[in-house]
Amino acid sequence: MKSRFLLIPAYALVISAPVQATVYLSVEQAQAVMFPGASFTPDFLTLTPEQIKAIEKSSDVNVLSSSLKAWRVSTGGWFIADQVVGKHEFIPFAMAIDAQGAVKAVEILEYRETYGDQVRNESWRAQFIGKTKDAQLKLGDDIKNISGATLSSRHITDGVKRLLATYDLVLAHQKD
Repeated sequence: MKSRFLLIPAYALVISAPVQATVYLSVEQAQAVMFPGASFTPDFLTLTPEQIKAIEKSSDVNVLSSSLKAWRVSTGGWFIADQVVGKHEFIPFAMAIDAQGAVKAVEILEYRETYGDQVRNESWRAQFIGKTKDAQLKLGDDIKNISGATLSSRHITDGVKRLLATYDLVLAHQKD
């Protein structure tokens, strides 16, 4: 009696969990929500090694990219589109900074992780409003952690902290 074996490549046996990818807002939609009626002037920058070092020292957060996507807002302030790492995937987010250098709003633009999308909740994001570069922004102290979304909560908090340092050290000194 002959036996027949079907050989299946090992990569075909890997089963992966479905990845949820939800796009909440485009950059343009976030701009309209955060600064209604304003116009935006792109002021994209490439951070110098010295600026990156200063931002990292000030915020105690690593800068992931030297590219800074920032827009001047006609009504005063800045709009910045950025991203942080969640547990496995990048989390694109946007931050509005008012003319005094305080957080006006934070929006999650897209979320690709399987768990932790509670960082999109308005009440959680509202904790950042009014914070400046001088705020501690420590998860578990002045920023509440979300059970099941600890890494996303920590990394978004760190991202806000880094962008506030970037504003203070780079954008606040940009000439019109």
